[in-house]
Amino acid sequence: MTHSARRMFELLEPICLVTYLADECNEELAALGHRTYWDGYFASRAAPLGRVPAQVVHAAFYSFADGEVARHIPSAWETIPPEASVAARERGSAASLRRILGDELANSPGLVRAADLTTKAATYAPTEGRMMYAGMRTLPVPGDPVARLWHSATMLREHRCDGHVAALVGARIGGTEAHVLDALARGIHPPESFGRLHHLPKERLAAVMDGLRKRGLVDADGRFTDTGREAKQRVEALTDELAVPPYDALSPAELDELVAELEPITATLVAAGSR
Repeated sequence: MTHSARRMFELLEPICLVTYLADECNEELAALGHRTYWDGYFASRAAPLGRVPAQVVHAAFYSFADGEVARHIPSAWETIPPEASVAARERGSAASLRRILGDELANSPGLVRAADLTTKAATYAPTEGRMMYAGMRTLPVPGDPVARLWHSATMLREHRCDGHVAALVGARIGGTEAHVLDALARGIHPPESFGRLHHLPKERLAAVMDGLRKRGLVDADGRFTDTGREAKQRVEALTDELAVPPYDALSPAELDELVAELEPITATLVAAGSR
């Protein structure tokens, strides 16, 4: 089942990525009055948690550097209700999917079936210890099949992210450290040039790299050691293992059917870069 969880991640991630890469979601959030991309990002993704302080969002998101969340939360909610940001995110993401997939695929029976099976999995798993997933579970599931597919794929993404955070915490790998290891796994060197890292203060990045060297996870040149590569692999393996529970809702035949129905949807999104 861990193989199936990884395969489902590969199939569902391009659906979720339209939220962050395509124009429609950002346009919807900007139309509400959010001044920047990041205002809209934090306001809409964190909204299912309720009007919690920045410290809670920072803990739940895990991967952002100290102070990054506080630049947007709670100020992004002061004039725009969180509920409005959530609705705008859904509208924009569904609109992106419809545009990229085209009428034939967006209106196909296969997409409806994929949405139904994805929702069956996404609404099955226990919420204990899954802060972001639990927040998403409080939102109504859309009736429109395209919006429902995006919503349920995003629920499963947050479920997986919660498990990934647990795996990182267990491995004593902090959020910024995780970005360094992710950069190296992607073949990016120096890792400090990675898009999630390059904007951070140089002193902060130097301290993170020094800490990773002292633990033997990276070498003097800032590349993986064998120990570091193995640590990254263990985190990914545990993330896959922790992502299994939603798919226990599906029979083997249903899981095979879901994969088959998602494959043309995902292929179309990948070809477009989810934009």
